Amino acid sequence: MKHKVISHLLKASLVICLLSLSTGIFAQYTANWESLDKRPTPEWWTDAKFGIFIHWGLYSVPAYAPVNEVEGVYEKYAEHYYNRLIEGNELFKKFHSKQYGDNFSYADFAPMFKAEYFDPAQWADLFKEAGAKYVVLTSKHHDGFCLWPSTQTPVWNSVVMGPHVDIIDTLSTAVRDAGLHFGLYYSLLEWANPLYSAKTMDKWAYNHMIPQMKELVNNYKPEIIFSDGEWDYDSKTLRSEEFLQWLYNDSPVKNTVVVNDRWGKETRSKHGDYYTTEYDLVHSSIGIGDKADHPWEESRGIGTSYGYNQFETTQHYLSSKQLITILIEKVSNGGNFLLNIGPDARGMIPVVMQERLLDMGKWLKVNGEAIYSSQPWRSKSKPDAKGLYFTKKDNSLYVITTHWPKEPIVLSNLNKAGKVEMLGYAGKIKTTFSKGKLTITPPVLTVDKLPAESAWVFKVSDFKD
Repeated sequence: MKHKVISHLLKASLVICLLSLSTGIFAQYTANWESLDKRPTPEWWTDAKFGIFIHWGLYSVPAYAPVNEVEGVYEKYAEHYYNRLIEGNELFKKFHSKQYGDNFSYADFAPMFKAEYFDPAQWADLFKEAGAKYVVLTSKHHDGFCLWPSTQTPVWNSVVMGPHVDIIDTLSTAVRDAGLHFGLYYSLLEWANPLYSAKTMDKWAYNHMIPQMKELVNNYKPEIIFSDGEWDYDSKTLRSEEFLQWLYNDSPVKNTVVVNDRWGKETRSKHGDYYTTEYDLVHSSIGIGDKADHPWEESRGIGTSYGYNQFETTQHYLSSKQLITILIEKVSNGGNFLLNIGPDARGMIPVVMQERLLDMGKWLKVNGEAIYSSQPWRSKSKPDAKGLYFTKKDNSLYVITTHWPKEPIVLSNLNKAGKVEMLGYAGKIKTTFSKGKLTITPPVLTVDKLPAESAWVFKVSDFKD
């Protein structure tokens, strides 16, 4: 009898342990970077490679930043309009005074942010056609205006003011219906919020910021959190580790969510599921680029700004070929590419931006095999030629060239190389493989026979270096 009781107790203990593990009673991660950094980055994100960033808010009404009068990258960001006025920037003050008058406040833009032509299903269809696998929307930028009815910001939001729409809800539904992953950008700072100060940071973190982020996660279940505005305080002061502990252990997206590295002034390129650069500005060379062993992502606008800037011209916009080249460059170096679009205050995506996205999608329909779920080829023997990039997947090597090769492509020190084909082209590719050297002779094609524009991919099957 005694043995039966012990046996039942052991079984009961085992059941309790299993239930505890499945329900998260025993936290897997603790509130410190040493623990949090052990969490593996969900594979869906590292496989996706290409995403769309959306900066949209009150700054889309004035839609202004200087494009020719200044040199720095940040100085051309239209989404920083409010702070430039607070700082007394002469260019912004002059524009604001001329267009709206000296008594017109930033808050007066709220009724003008009508978004009357916002069509989330149309946006989502465009992003899918562009070949993107995920979409990240600004839930709240540094001006504090929320694109959802936040209980922490009960008036300064898009449901009470402006469009009177829960933008996050409508867009997240459309994006997911299109089969894409949905994420949110969130600013850890607010320029004019009186709680955001060194004396009241605990109140800011515990009474506003963390409750607001949890609200976003619980209500909209984003699979990406792109935090920003971390540069004033360290992650301890911002209580970032405490939030991430909850996110990874107890949130409804704990198994799929991916976060970046902007959680305190000391965290970029050190902590987070992936590291970030923007407009190729690198906070730290460690972990970024050709030798990176940690997931990372480059983000930038098609022009000089993230938020819509009505004063950008064709001179300031990258061409489709340039954007495709950036995608190839980042992916071949182990990164993702988050390309930003800035809709106007009416909810219209500028035609030039739509054109660029559709061109990228057209290229990816032919060559996406070399991009999605790929890995960089780290071989020391790979040729270092301008316009030549490499990815690999399974047992295949992908040779990507952004200039149509006039001479054969030669790869050395290979152990094995099988059939070579050009993606999108049904004809035979002439090759030779001898003593570890693979020579690929490009076909002679007229322009109308090219399988794609901007870049071309040779696939080497049964490959081993």
